[in-house]
Amino acid sequence: MDQRPKLWTKDFIMVSTSNFLLFVSFYMLMVTLAFYSIEHFQASDSIAGLASSIFVLGAVIVRPIAGKIIETVGRKKLLIIGISLFIVIMLLYFPVNSIGLLLLLRFIHGFAFGIGSTATGTIAVDVIPPSRRGEGMGYFATSMNLAMAIGPFLGLIISQYFADTMIFVATTIFAIIALITTLLMNVPERESVAEDVTVQAVKKKFQLRDYFEKAAFPIATFILIAGLAYSSILSFMTAYATEINLVDAASFFFVMYAAFLLLSRPFTGRMFDLKGENYVMYPSILLFGIGLVILSQAESGITLLAAGAIIGIGFGTLQSSAQTIAVSMAEQHRVGLATSTFFVFYDFGIGVGPFLLGFIVPHTGYQGLYTAMAVIAFISIAVYYFLHGRKSVTKRKENSWTEKTSS
Repeated sequence: MDQRPKLWTKDFIMVSTSNFLLFVSFYMLMVTLAFYSIEHFQASDSIAGLASSIFVLGAVIVRPIAGKIIETVGRKKLLIIGISLFIVIMLLYFPVNSIGLLLLLRFIHGFAFGIGSTATGTIAVDVIPPSRRGEGMGYFATSMNLAMAIGPFLGLIISQYFADTMIFVATTIFAIIALITTLLMNVPERESVAEDVTVQAVKKKFQLRDYFEKAAFPIATFILIAGLAYSSILSFMTAYATEINLVDAASFFFVMYAAFLLLSRPFTGRMFDLKGENYVMYPSILLFGIGLVILSQAESGITLLAAGAIIGIGFGTLQSSAQTIAVSMAEQHRVGLATSTFFVFYDFGIGVGPFLLGFIVPHTGYQGLYTAMAVIAFISIAVYYFLHGRKSVTKRKENSWTEKTSS
């Protein structure tokens, strides 16, 4: 009989569902807003791209603030605030009649998403048993990975077969369901919240540690580099598939990504908990690089889908494992800050990557771009080693958390 503490509790399922719905809405809007801006406001390609990506900038800016206040406001309350704001802003998309207003709305919408996703990541750590943190955070991150496949698929289907505003209707419905699941959660809050309020009240000077978790910086730096490499797939996959005449196969790239990541999750999560993060991180980074190499040489649909499967296992696993490392490095009362710090770096890599890589593509072509990203992935093995791998202390941190929880 399995004597391990229960992972799939009602609260874990609820927070994973809320996170999934938030990210589905995020990716649905990411893949459709550029075209929407061109169709409705005759925006240039650069402005249309900005309408899609400025959302990420808003999230990056607000995450440190969300991480700072989550302990004083409360995890569940902050998530309710974030999702409620998300819903209100979704409703404002309908009357928008200029590209300027759309850009402003997208920027503020990023605030709501940043607040909500920081809260879900922090709540997940609270409801997962410490001894199963690697496995649990892996499954929780899968909610984001699945959204990465389902969101773009739904967005493109809706924009192709329904009126343009239906995308806003669908994302509003998803956000309302996310709010309902949040209201049904029982989230443990820290008993020392009141004390934290007093401490914060007497602080006069700005301190970086109030907004960022220093202990998460090394692994966050690594995920910034990995995120930048991965952004090449998010941004240029459609154009690359068109160039090599594999558009039909490319539509299933992210489906393969999600399917193989989901199949591998039970094994990689357990291995993280039993063997430690290095046993998972090094193979995952290596697979990410190999997948990029295969992608750069794709000449058939099968090759393209194989790249999606390998990258799904590689990048999907390293992303969730790195997030687990980030929260494990922090003191328990600073998990919110660790979560926000991790996603600030990750979002920055995903957000700034397309802009920087856009300067490379004219010189390298898409095949050359993915080859270069594979090289970056392989180099990041050494980056991980020097930033965290050689220290590998998350097991010690996790054990200390387990002892504190049981005592």
